[in-house]
Amino acid sequence: MEDKRRLRRTRVLKAGAISFGGAAISCTVRNLTKSGAMLDVASPLGVPREFTLVISSEGVRHECRIVWIKERRIGVSFKPSGES
Repeated sequence: MEDKRRLRRTRVLKAGAISFGGAAISCTVRNLTKSGAMLDVASPLGVPREFTLVISSEGVRHECRIVWIKERRIGVSFKPSGES
């Protein structure tokens, strides 16, 4: 099967948080590119279509939108800077 991704993914295992409206859901960041990430969550229920991904260990925040969901995994794309 041909890999059609535009950017090479870097496998990582980092604690993260899906932050929205004053709430947060814990997640694990499984892989990362400049344009998106794959997250593991206990359940995708309650995760909004758009949120802020916070990776505290690196002091990083990304505004995200969900691209796909499969069981307990969520694929997100990062919004370009300045986009609402």
